[in-house]
Amino acid sequence: TRKDPVDRRGLWVIVAAVLVLAAVAGVAAFFLLRGGESKTESVAQAVRDAGGTYRVFKGEPSGVHIANPAATPKEWNSFPPTSGPHYGQWVIWGEYDEPVRLAQAIHNLEHGGIAVYYGSDVPAEEVTKLRSFYRSDPVGMLLSPLPRLGDKIALTAWYAPTEGNEVQVDKSQGILAEFTRFDENAFEAFRDAYRFQGP
Repeated sequence: TRKDPVDRRGLWVIVAAVLVLAAVAGVAAFFLLRGGESKTESVAQAVRDAGGTYRVFKGEPSGVHIANPAATPKEWNSFPPTSGPHYGQWVIWGEYDEPVRLAQAIHNLEHGGIAVYYGSDVPAEEVTKLRSFYRSDPVGMLLSPLPRLGDKIALTAWYAPTEGNEVQVDKSQGILAEFTRFDENAFEAFRDAYRFQGP
């Protein structure tokens, strides 16, 4: 019996497709695994583009609870605080007309929340924009006045990067962005990058 030569073109097409898919998966994995750095830089750039300031602080130890509710921690390394000792009870997520207790709000940050504060000299129209921003996607968010900020608006987060599937608590950072006016692009970038990323 006579055998026809095998047509190997189909096999080469399949091999080429598999190699292309593997290359795409490798590139995607590279960017996902280094996403923490690029995410931080893109948020910092969005904040700077909006005329704000972006600062990163060393994350204070996670899980340090204060027993005395009248105490004011001295260990906070930023104002408003972005990490560190806090009360065991967090603030109920929401929008407030009166200042919340900062030592409770830090507990919210530890659990991946974002706290937005505004000073006593922030114009009413800017506060209205903040309320609209909050109400558009309030999950894991706090909005509260903080008179001591004066004419500033502050966004705070306690960020813990991940490597693989592991949260790197010992590499956590306090993130603080400050503005004198609301900027939708910068605020959304901050919220979307750091919400649910606490230690």
